Amino acid sequence: MAKEMLSLDDGTTCTAWNYSASRLAAGSADGTLSIFDSRHPPSSSSLRTTFKSRVVEGNIVKVVWVPPEYGDAVACISADGIVALLEEVAEDSRSLQWKICKSFGNNSGKVLDVQFGISSTSLKMVAAYSDGNVRVFELLDPLELRNWQLQAEFQNVIESVSEFGKASCLSAAISWNPQNGRSQESCFLIGFNSNTPELNSSKVWEFDQAHQRWLPVAELALPEDKGDQVYAVAWAPNIGRPYEIIAVATHKGLAIWHLGLNPDHDGRLPVERVALLSGHEGVVWQMEWDMSGMTLATSGHDGMVRLWQSNLNGVWHQQAAFEPTS
Repeated sequence: MAKEMLSLDDGTTCTAWNYSASRLAAGSADGTLSIFDSRHPPSSSSLRTTFKSRVVEGNIVKVVWVPPEYGDAVACISADGIVALLEEVAEDSRSLQWKICKSFGNNSGKVLDVQFGISSTSLKMVAAYSDGNVRVFELLDPLELRNWQLQAEFQNVIESVSEFGKASCLSAAISWNPQNGRSQESCFLIGFNSNTPELNSSKVWEFDQAHQRWLPVAELALPEDKGDQVYAVAWAPNIGRPYEIIAVATHKGLAIWHLGLNPDHDGRLPVERVALLSGHEGVVWQMEWDMSGMTLATSGHDGMVRLWQSNLNGVWHQQAAFEPTS
């Protein structure tokens, strides 16, 4: 029988587990960040509050953990598009405290999503903005989470677009390749929900070391679907497959894509949509793969959590569905 580990406060808007699933970060509508810990004692099956404080103005819409190699740290995105980066530090031999070490914002647009990825040289953070721009930041010193440098800025388009009206994006979804990046080039996936069709479709961006720039190497959309708004993306861990698996959610459903590993003569990676799944009533808002990359969990506007798997013949299906209980 399932046992309740934690009851969250009213007004909680988002949550995220750390990489070892020993800590839970929760953001609230009033800008409060809470950290819940299950590590002390290690045998405990419940969570206790170890930090709770207001860290931003207004609603926290997303919390993202920094990779554990860089300490215990989280990024909080507020509804007004500001990112506050907090880390747990020891000050004057006192107990550990969470402190804001860096804030990100831009006058030209709100931050809609951020995700962290480890490259062969450093920690990188990719941020998507409401004006349609994508910015990649690089951590200059692995011991100082406040020292970030803008590495690149571009828009989510395959071909250069001569002119389109000012983009207005409601949301964005980013997913780094979950491989650690030390033996391959950094790459991530991004898609937008915007009024500009060219920006919307999910595209894979890879860092070209030779020319020191980010290049689009794949687009995960059929020709007739390239303008569809993207609501969520998730790149599956790869435990030995000769291709990558990526999930993309649009208003047409949940698409499962295979991404080839060998580029063609133009440097593009082959893609194939192997499934278009329906089941959620309304939009899919969030997706997570398990550690094996074989089971996908999704949640959406209908309030349901659904699990998806492929059978031995490669046919994807809904394996289970859960409805929250009051």
